[in-house]
Amino acid sequence: MRLAAKPLCVVDFGPMQDKTEPIPFPRTFREACRQFFGNGASAHPAVQFLKYGFVGGLATAVNVAAVFLFCWKVFRCITPDDPFVRLFGLEAGPVDESARARLTNWAYVCAFPISNAFCYALNRMFVFVPGRHGAVREFAEFLTASAIALAAGMAASWILIHGFGAWTSVGILANLVSAVLINYALRKFVVFKG
Repeated sequence: MRLAAKPLCVVDFGPMQDKTEPIPFPRTFREACRQFFGNGASAHPAVQFLKYGFVGGLATAVNVAAVFLFCWKVFRCITPDDPFVRLFGLEAGPVDESARARLTNWAYVCAFPISNAFCYALNRMFVFVPGRHGAVREFAEFLTASAIALAAGMAASWILIHGFGAWTSVGILANLVSAVLINYALRKFVVFKG
């Protein structure tokens, strides 16, 4: 009789969540907090979406700040009548709509790596269950999903600014709405385990 070789090191990560057992909706405040502040595997889908919204809100704040900084300081494509210029008392000069639409899209491209690195780290730690793919492929797919959402949002922004003369702020808002919907679907069902 031959004995099976024992592994040199065994690490116990605790009980793994079985995909066939759904996580129950939290019934107490304490359970809701545990699911909200736990990792992606410990949350009911409704709580996971709330976590996604919270992390997305933080990532959106980083993205919007970066886009506006690039629009204001680097590309100078915010007009004096823009609500954010008036709200924060910023200096801005006249820019024609075609140049403003094009330069705003360049600001999105420049802000993309900043906001996506931040967003990936938070989504991986708190929202979704990593491990469907290796870390490099997972990050590449995360960036691809973000790029698809960015392209759709940039198109919407460009159409609103160039075609309808909307404020830069309206174009940025259109970009955000499309990004939330597209990114959640792709990240939940393609990039991460769930």
